[in-house]
Amino acid sequence: MGLDNFFDVVKKRLSGSAEDDTAVYVKCPRCQYQIVQERFEELHRVCPHCNYHGRLSCTERLAITVDKDSFHEFDSNMISCDPIQFPEYTEKQEELRRETGLKDAVVTGVAQIRGISAVVGVMDSRYMMASMGSVVGEKITRAFEYATEHGLPVILFTASGGARMQEGIVSLMQMAKTSGAVKYHSDNGGLYITVLTDPTTGGVTASFASLGDVIIAEPKVLIGFAGRRVIESTIRQRLPGDFQLAEFMQEHGFVDMIVDRKKMRSTLAHLLKLHGYAPKEG
Repeated sequence: MGLDNFFDVVKKRLSGSAEDDTAVYVKCPRCQYQIVQERFEELHRVCPHCNYHGRLSCTERLAITVDKDSFHEFDSNMISCDPIQFPEYTEKQEELRRETGLKDAVVTGVAQIRGISAVVGVMDSRYMMASMGSVVGEKITRAFEYATEHGLPVILFTASGGARMQEGIVSLMQMAKTSGAVKYHSDNGGLYITVLTDPTTGGVTASFASLGDVIIAEPKVLIGFAGRRVIESTIRQRLPGDFQLAEFMQEHGFVDMIVDRKKMRSTLAHLLKLHGYAPKEG
């Protein structure tokens, strides 16, 4: 805990209010700053001390990004099979569907952002760390195919631990399939915007997450392929402290721009307009 944060907490405790006594605090995973959970939620999980942008569910993400009541979901009932009969995989999936209300780790659909139509996909880390299995790959592929057919831009909010090992080679095949769909969309003149959120790693980074025409990241989020310890043990060198954070990735040319969550909706609308997309009249 930083010194300023320590004095803030002490001041609150000494005030003696009942509200402070019952308050639940959460700790920022980047700077360890402590903040009342209710306030953290009001800030849409953005740390007021270091500006780290925490994880949102797909429902929360859509609520602050697209126009109200404009989102129409694709493939809402698609669920994964168990292609390699991985132990307890089916039971784990059933448990997660009950806990999260999701069928799998991504939600896709068509929506409007300040009146401009776009295909939007949001990955949700609550579901197996948003790992990419057959359903994630298929839903993203279909989203790009729909966008290509209807001349729409695609905006994907990525958050993933990578390919889903419980589906073996089937999960790795999704990297090629999604990348092919992105290429087909691009060849037909479509715009693709990627928004990298915390964390975006593994096979997702190595496929569709890094193929955007414009690659945006939220502040302080983790972006990379392999983990820090794996890389350090391979190259036998210590990596910089900010290695794989969004700011490091922008400095080294992987990310085009870093955008605060409160400005994301307006930034996306501006980019869509710059690329010739406009609200439909009437």
